[in-house]
Amino acid sequence: MATKVFMEALSPTMEEGRLVKWLKNEGDAVKSGDVLAEVETDKAIMELVARGDGVLRKRLVAEGESKPVGTLVGVIATADENIDALVAGAAGGGAAAPATGSAPTGGAATSAPAAAPPAKPAEAPVRATAPAAAPPSPPPPAPAPPPPPTVPSTDGTPVRSSPLARRLASERGLDLSRMQGSGPGGRIIKRDIESAATAAPAPAVAIAPPRAAAVGDFEDIALTQIRKTIAKRLSESIGPIPTFYLTAEFDLTRAAEMRTAMAEMGDGFKVSINDFLMKAVATALAQHPEVNAHWLGDRIRQHHRVLLGMAVATPDGLIVPVIFDADQKRMSQISAEAKELAKRARERKLKPEEYTGSTFSISNLGMFGIDEFTAIINPPEVGILAIGAAQDVVVPREEGFVVRKRVRVTMSCDHRAVDGAVGAAFLQTLRRMIENPLMLVY
Repeated sequence: MATKVFMEALSPTMEEGRLVKWLKNEGDAVKSGDVLAEVETDKAIMELVARGDGVLRKRLVAEGESKPVGTLVGVIATADENIDALVAGAAGGGAAAPATGSAPTGGAATSAPAAAPPAKPAEAPVRATAPAAAPPSPPPPAPAPPPPPTVPSTDGTPVRSSPLARRLASERGLDLSRMQGSGPGGRIIKRDIESAATAAPAPAVAIAPPRAAAVGDFEDIALTQIRKTIAKRLSESIGPIPTFYLTAEFDLTRAAEMRTAMAEMGDGFKVSINDFLMKAVATALAQHPEVNAHWLGDRIRQHHRVLLGMAVATPDGLIVPVIFDADQKRMSQISAEAKELAKRARERKLKPEEYTGSTFSISNLGMFGIDEFTAIINPPEVGILAIGAAQDVVVPREEGFVVRKRVRVTMSCDHRAVDGAVGAAFLQTLRRMIENPLMLVY
């Protein structure tokens, strides 16, 4: 019995997928569990596997096409099984059906049923030797309008004109042979030129046609699945969510000194300032469950586990891998896990469970020299922390001025779940953690 191959929901939030590459050709034998194709979901490149044994008889979606979840994309059956009804049904429902054969289907696909006979190729034109086969000649150009009447001289000599008249006629594009002179003996003089110039219609001004668009004027970039999801999620966030922002400046001097001391102990102890901040945020979240929460419309869910999301920029858009139970992990564990997750995020190799379920997120643009910014909440989370660049700042003290390393952070809060005092209390706890980093290893 034939096995239908559907566009599966390969991630919890996937609504459609783009078939990146077929790994099996039509006619190839497949077994249940074999990878048939690579599919781009809203977050990563995933594998579409066979759910039955047989032969891949038909590929109904071309490489590069996007289809909603549940769309029939292929058929697995025995070599002699009739699948015309399945293919015709898919084509009738709008599924793209590439031409039969084992060649890759990278081009545009047709929607004609496979059971229909192939269209008869157009016959080559018969060579004709008769002149009638030649294309019709273009019509002759319309004859030029006749020139205005002139008064030739009676003796056949050239029209007489003064030197000034000849110069003015040349400047104004007038033809002396078509003019009647009013001077002695029919001589063309200055006033004849002026009268002719006034009576003559103004020459038409040539209007240049609009410049055709060059190939390099612009380039349309097709949306990836991740970019589509980003657009949809952000439109669900910045509009409906009543967001307010809390900005604070923290002293990183002790954390930077501690980081330097750890690095001197060897490569196994090296961590970044971002690792310090992630550990501090996770520890503070464990103490403020009202911030470590989700807004679910009719209720607020406060989480007992800290699932810290960290925004990672990829060539295709932003993705947020999750560090599970970050408050329970040592800083070295957070550092190693963060590096590995970021690497696989950029390679589009994350598993769905590695980028879903975060309870609070952070976004750090300090490495790009951004002093401070505001981040957009990733629903259903109720907060996100935007981290700027660590900078040396001159700070006044009783004994004078000192240079301290400081960082500005901005917390975006969903006012439906987090009040101003609640967000401020969270930032106070975070400040104590960052400015006294020994608390992170207590």
